[in-house]
Amino acid sequence: MRRFDTSTALGIIAGIAALAGGFLWEGGHPGGLVQRTGLLIVFGGTFAAVAVSFPVSQLKKIPEALRTAFYPQSDNVRELIDQMAEFATVARREGVLALEPLIAEHPNEFLREGLQMVVDGTDPQLNRQILEVEIDALEERMEQQAKIFEAAGGYAPTMGIIGTVMGLIHVLSNLSDPGALGPAIAVAFTATLYGVASANVLYLPIASKIRARIAETVKTRELILEGILSIQAGENPWLIRKKLMAFMLMKESDAP
Repeated sequence: MRRFDTSTALGIIAGIAALAGGFLWEGGHPGGLVQRTGLLIVFGGTFAAVAVSFPVSQLKKIPEALRTAFYPQSDNVRELIDQMAEFATVARREGVLALEPLIAEHPNEFLREGLQMVVDGTDPQLNRQILEVEIDALEERMEQQAKIFEAAGGYAPTMGIIGTVMGLIHVLSNLSDPGALGPAIAVAFTATLYGVASANVLYLPIASKIRARIAETVKTRELILEGILSIQAGENPWLIRKKLMAFMLMKESDAP
């Protein structure tokens, strides 16, 4: 199930509000923060640099990356543990074939596919290898999402400096009106503001949030993997529950 992550949106809004509020608090004019040329150079240049850095196949994943950051796939781990304990009970009483109708409509695809391999009689070692490869592939795919925003966070400040230099070139090429120098220089430096602010309020935080999702997803899938193999081994349902609860607590303590 995907739910909107309010902390991501509120964090971005609060960051922008803090920067704008601090500027206005010091007596700045709202119009001083809006400079179309700077916006074009910074955001257009950042997008162009990212487009050059990554293949189209990865750029197409940007909407998925944003969905990961703002609409994460949330699993109730304790509920998953309870369900796997119930599956273990059924498997011990009626055999693993009795699991097939129970898992057919399960919302967690990883759990469903893993238990289906158990039902099909897949060797436990092969089952582990297949599921571990799936976990690694998912982790790599999500890491590529984070790298796109991390790259944007690196390019944006540089694009801001480029915009500022271009603005200063324009200012210095027209010194006939000394009274206009101050406002013109202020406008030029707005590009640097856009670059640094977008990197540290938008791009880099989103990359960090995606990496947090990676850690959470991998932890959940590793727990499911242990549960699947325990069911396949015919372990006691109560012991499976205890082991998975301990596994969950151990992973939470290892989390950064």
